[in-house]
Amino acid sequence: MTDATLPEAGSSADLIRARKAERIARARKAKTLAVFKHVGLPILTALTVLLAWEIVVDLNGIPKVILPAPSDIAERVWSIRALLYKNAISTTTEAVAGFAIATALGVGLATALVYSSWLRAALYPNVVFFQLIPKIALAPLFIVWLGIGAESRLTFAVFISFFPVVVATITGLSNVPADMLRLCRALTASNWQIFWAVRFPYALPHLFSGMKIAITFAIIGVVVGEFITANKGLGYLIMFASSMAETTTILASISVLCAIGLGLFGLVTLAERVVLKAYGHKAA
Repeated sequence: MTDATLPEAGSSADLIRARKAERIARARKAKTLAVFKHVGLPILTALTVLLAWEIVVDLNGIPKVILPAPSDIAERVWSIRALLYKNAISTTTEAVAGFAIATALGVGLATALVYSSWLRAALYPNVVFFQLIPKIALAPLFIVWLGIGAESRLTFAVFISFFPVVVATITGLSNVPADMLRLCRALTASNWQIFWAVRFPYALPHLFSGMKIAITFAIIGVVVGEFITANKGLGYLIMFASSMAETTTILASISVLCAIGLGLFGLVTLAERVVLKAYGHKAA
């Protein structure tokens, strides 16, 4: 009787192992497809576009002053790498500083507007109104008010990257479930305790969405300021190269700007994953 049941027990164990191996294989395949979709596919698309660009320029003999090939741009990036690095440091430093200030001010103002209906009624429409003003048109005014130094570029970067943080934070702080707030009040929690334990964690995904937009706006603000008045920075380098019709240098500087933007955006995304995971968000 015992001998008869042994094959059945062995078959059952083999079946369990086979199903487990199948699940692991499916999970690995799904992970590989996800990596390809979110990493490999964008890179492959970009390489395809660059290859098509290279072929079109070579076949049609387009002059470099009109449209240089990607290989020419890469060669220029390498040949003036020291100059690009020096100017990139200035642009990146000011952009990061503007982003940090805009984030701090945006979160502070959003918190005040959420907790004070009178303050929100007084200020929020005006914040929206200023957002509707064309930002480029105001850039010269910042130069007049603050001079030609880094202060004007930094302030302009804060100005244009401030609004996304405010709106995103207000949305997050206001979208806390009413049942959760009622429970906190029933437990006699103070507004400060409710903010740190409930409102702020719920607002984090919205806040980071605003920060992702703000970091790109901060770079734009600094570059626009460098277009108008600066003696260093990638924006200044682009304007200097355009005055000499150095299209290859212009595109080399833009390529470095794109790399900086992607890097800073990636750092914000990484911070989002770490913070959301620390607060127990499943989305992380």
